[in-house]
Amino acid sequence: MNRTVTRALGTGVLSAAALIAAAGVASAHVTVVAPGAAQGGYTVLTVRVPTESDTASTTSVSVDLPDLTSARTEPMPGWTATVERSADDKATGVTWTADPGNPGVGPGQFQQFVLSAGPLPEEDTVSFPARQTYSDGKVVAWDQPTTDGAEPEYPAPTLELAAASADEHAGHGGHAAGASDTTTTATTTAAASESSDDTALWVAGVALVLGALGAALGLGSVLRGRRS
Repeated sequence: MNRTVTRALGTGVLSAAALIAAAGVASAHVTVVAPGAAQGGYTVLTVRVPTESDTASTTSVSVDLPDLTSARTEPMPGWTATVERSADDKATGVTWTADPGNPGVGPGQFQQFVLSAGPLPEEDTVSFPARQTYSDGKVVAWDQPTTDGAEPEYPAPTLELAAASADEHAGHGGHAAGASDTTTTATTTAAASESSDDTALWVAGVALVLGALGAALGLGSVLRGRRS
């Protein structure tokens, strides 16, 4: 009985170790994440860069962008970010470089680089090929596509995009619609206020008439009383 339990525990430990090792290998890739990113919309891209080398640090990482209209990097102490643009002012890439004196991302560490970007392509998936440069001069290109469901040795970071919503399709038109709604609301409110004022005036007029009649009736009663 004890041997059976021991063997079961041993098998479980080995399986868990294998899973942890596999997860460690899978997470050692450069990736791009953006929860909720949708086609045609704007989002915040987080580039996760782990250092795989045991002896060198990551000192630079470059990521290709799919010709985006907007690309803004988040200030990051110790790093300089540069956005590359085409002749028609489209953002085609971004590079983060460690400043002098900054050792970079050391062995066994990872770093996250943040970028606000959009509008995203109207595609189910978008690829962000990357190049990782180490302090020893080695450059690793993360640009291999995934084929037939098999992950290559250096896969390009890929992001799945949700279907575009009505808001993304509306674009600035959504703001115009909002302005129109605001104008309509203001007009309705003004009309209601004007109607309320007219009603108040009508009620006040009726009250004055009734008051005058009451006063006349009261005066008539007094005069009749004196005559009698």
